[in-house]
Parts: sequence; structure tokens; C-alpha cells
Amino acid sequence: VIIFSVLNLNGGLVGSLTALSQYSSSADNISKGVMTSIFGPDPISLIGVVLLTSFGTWGLPQMVQKFYAIKDESSIKKGTIISTIFAFIVAGGCYFLGAFGRLFESQIDISSSGFDSIVPTMLSHLPEAIVAVAVVLVLSASMSTLSSLVLASSSTLTLDLIGELKKDLNEHDKLRIMKIFTAIFVLLSAVVAIIQYKGGIGFIAQLMGISWGSLAGAFLAPFLFGLYWEKTSTSAVWVSFIAGPGIMLINMLFRPMLPSILQSPINAGVLAMIVGMILVPIVSLLDKEKNVEPRLIFEKVKISF
Repeated sequence: VIIFSVLNLNGGLVGSLTALSQYSSSADNISKGVMTSIFGPDPISLIGVVLLTSFGTWGLPQMVQKFYAIKDESSIKKGTIISTIFAFIVAGGCYFLGAFGRLFESQIDISSSGFDSIVPTMLSHLPEAIVAVAVVLVLSASMSTLSSLVLASSSTLTLDLIGELKKDLNEHDKLRIMKIFTAIFVLLSAVVAIIQYKGGIGFIAQLMGISWGSLAGAFLAPFLFGLYWEKTSTSAVWVSFIAGPGIMLINMLFRPMLPSILQSPINAGVLAMIVGMILVPIVSLLDKEKNVEPRLIFEKVKISF
């Protein structure tokens, strides 16, 4: 509904495509007709977005955590169908709708408001009922992601770090510490959001690239190799944990010094994923002292297809 409503603002699909074909931007080095080509003005960045948002989610702990909720094999089949339908909606909706966001640049000041103001501008022309539904959907998705993140983070710190350092903690103390960490992480998220909004520090896609790139770069290779390759070693897992966030840290601190293709946090996140997939098997093969702990850790979430 939102897609059709936005397209109607520019004369429907044909009118929107015609207007998009006439779009040009000297600042972004975009000439007329490029925006209606198959891969757009920047194919490499487009591939980076697809890889990070598709394969990168495999390495996000809050996503893997959802497998614990699977009841039986039949639930996997239902989930596959639902996920496939949702994937088509995302690919055919969000990416498709995002391309037409260029048509609304003339209505806002990108230099002061940033690219994040494009979507609110698009929605401002829609009926209030549709805007309300869109806001509810965004809030529900945001709260679901935030809850998964803070629960996974608080439980990891409590059980795997503090619990190992202080063995005499009882269940009540662990639960209390987890609640404290949950509150801290929620407050930190709010602070980061306020700073990002008020200070204009990057935009949402860049922040997503940094966070997803760090997590996927650290966890994707250990998850996959730990599940399906018995020779995966603990040393290889630690190397991946260091390499992934390390690449993203370099991107944050030394961005102007990097090649233009790696100045994008999204592309750097893809590089972190690839580096992890290369380092884990190499380090595992070179590691003389084999340790199958990574595989045992993820054994509970292994699924037979």
C-alpha cells in the first residue's frame, strides 16, 4: 500500500520511472538515465548492501538466538515459507521504494537534514491511517530487534563473563545482574540515537553497516564452520573475533585513508565477513592443538535439512 501510494505521488509507476530517468546529481556523479539502469549508479555498493543485509544476518547473535524457539521440524518448513514471502516483500518493497527516494530530494535539504529525512518526507504525503500503520510496523520491528540484542548481550555478559569470574553467584543474583545490564543497554541505545539525531553523526545505513559488519565479521565464520566443520579450532574463533571488529574499527578511525570502496561501512562490513570466512579455516588447519569447543557450543542450534 505504501509503495503504490508513494508511486502515485509521481504519476504512478510509469510516471515515477520517467521522473527517475531524468534525475541527475553532480554531487553524486549521477547522470540522467543511470537511476533506471538495472544496477544503478553504484553496482559495487549495491552488492555490498545485498550481501550485508542477506548473509550478514546469519552472523548476528540475536538472529541465531531465535533458533532456540524452534519446536520441531514442521516449524522449520512453516518458517521457511514465511521467511521467503517476507524476503520478497523486503527485496521488492524496501529496495524498490528506496530507489524512488531520489525523487523527494528536492523537497528537503540533504546537507542539513541528511538522507534519513527522505522516508519521513515520502510518508508525509500519505493518508494518516497509512502513516500510523507504517509507524507501528517500524516500532514493532525496532523493539523486537532491540529486545533480542539486549537480552543476548546481557545474558552473555552475565553467564559467560561474570559467571565464569565469580563462580558463587546464585540464580537470583544472575537474574538481577541481567536486568541491570538490560537497563544499561537500553539507555545506551537511547543515548546513541539522540546523539546521532542531534549531532548528525552519520546516518542509519552507516550505523547499520558498522554494527552489522562488526558482529557478522566476528560471528559469521565461527557460526558456520563451528556447526558444520569438526576441525574448527578455538584459536580460529578468537582470530575471527579480533579481525571482524578490527576491520570496522579501522574503518571508523582511518576512513579517509582507506580506498574509496572501503570508506563505506557497508562495504567494510562485507570485507570483515569475507576475511573471517578465509581466516577461520586457515587458522584451524594450522592450529596443531585441535579443540572442537566451538562446534559443541553451537550444537544445540544445529538443524538437519
